[in-house]
Amino acid sequence: MTKHTALNLLAALGITLVIMFGLYLSSHLYFTAESSTEIIANEAITVPEEKEEPLKKDESSPKLEVTHIPTPEAVRAIYMSSWVASQHDWRRKLAQFVKDSDLNSLIIDVKDSSGVIAFKTGDPVLAAIGGEQPRVPDMAAFIKELHEMGIYVIARISVFQDPIYAQKHPEQAVQTSQGAVWTDRNGLHFIDPAATAYWDYVIRLSKASIAIGFDEINFDYMRYPTDGNMKDIRYPISGEELASLAVSLKESRPTGSILPTPKQVVMTRFFKTLSAELRPLKIPLSVDFFGMTMTAKDDVTIGQVLESSLPYFDYICPMVYPSHYPKNFNGYTNPANHPYEVIHLVMTAGVARVKAAGYSPSVLRPWLQDFNMGATYDTAKVRAQIQGTHDAGLNSWLIWDPRNKYTRDAYTGWDELPHEKKSIPKESILSGNPEA
Repeated sequence: MTKHTALNLLAALGITLVIMFGLYLSSHLYFTAESSTEIIANEAITVPEEKEEPLKKDESSPKLEVTHIPTPEAVRAIYMSSWVASQHDWRRKLAQFVKDSDLNSLIIDVKDSSGVIAFKTGDPVLAAIGGEQPRVPDMAAFIKELHEMGIYVIARISVFQDPIYAQKHPEQAVQTSQGAVWTDRNGLHFIDPAATAYWDYVIRLSKASIAIGFDEINFDYMRYPTDGNMKDIRYPISGEELASLAVSLKESRPTGSILPTPKQVVMTRFFKTLSAELRPLKIPLSVDFFGMTMTAKDDVTIGQVLESSLPYFDYICPMVYPSHYPKNFNGYTNPANHPYEVIHLVMTAGVARVKAAGYSPSVLRPWLQDFNMGATYDTAKVRAQIQGTHDAGLNSWLIWDPRNKYTRDAYTGWDELPHEKKSIPKESILSGNPEA
């Protein structure tokens, strides 16, 4: 081989490696949308920035004794993606941050909206779908470490957005009018919420998560789809029922009422099944809802109604990110500039609805934002949301930052219960000039 030929081969190999790495990045760095009003979802898969070797399973490790810790009176949690959980140093630093601050809980992806399951479940039914890609092979050991630090650990399961299951079972997936698997605006697939075989898949995954030590199961994407080509969409399983219900419910509803809705009926049936299967295990169940469900009088077109979820979950977690409310909501040109006012308004409304339904307000745990959208979310804005939550009479909250960085100074000084309201400067609450 000549020197010139060898150099050409090396150059080609280098280009190939660059292309392969680029494809890896493009397949693992994205955001997905989660709203009827341009909402960035509780979803992000990020390539860890810290250069570590991926965690490898130690086959010689003895089986760990599984324990659970009680739910804190006030749950104050941050989200950790499965990618970050796969990086030992990064996850260790986040866990230490939780321990050193007024936080006390971590929410970790078990199945994100890509359909990937982050650990080997040991369930052949789950494994057969092909979603198990164990990013966190030592998940059980990690949970044990967190428990030893006194940290409550919540498993996050993205439910009806699952491209892997949809490809395996297109007959259960949301479809186009021509029978192809439908995609949302990000190219991802949804499962028809009435697909009972998929319900079993979710229940099995929940049980597998409990079996390795997760203290609570949190369900996200518990809804019908909201974006993509909504004019060319077909529900192969629930479609006929939805059409029939549209007629029968219209005739049976009280005068002037718009509830229940057909999608609400389907979703509530799934809620009831989850509760019946999982609550006997004595592990709390929580569900993520659109923030608008605190104030909306309908099902937000996706089957989510606050009152119909209350009998079946221990906690309801509305995603009330101020940046996700539409322009002129409550008279604010840019709601993102009014974190305190928005959170206090919508959570006060949610508390009133929960009380009217005969439940304790403590079932509400809002998701708050620690990411920049609509405004720069600094310490003051993050703290303003927490204060708004407390002043609405609630003491639990969850924080979403898709990059898992978090504004560290925002999470100290929150040991007081809600009735012990603290006075903070008005400018710290508003974090921006009033616009209405």
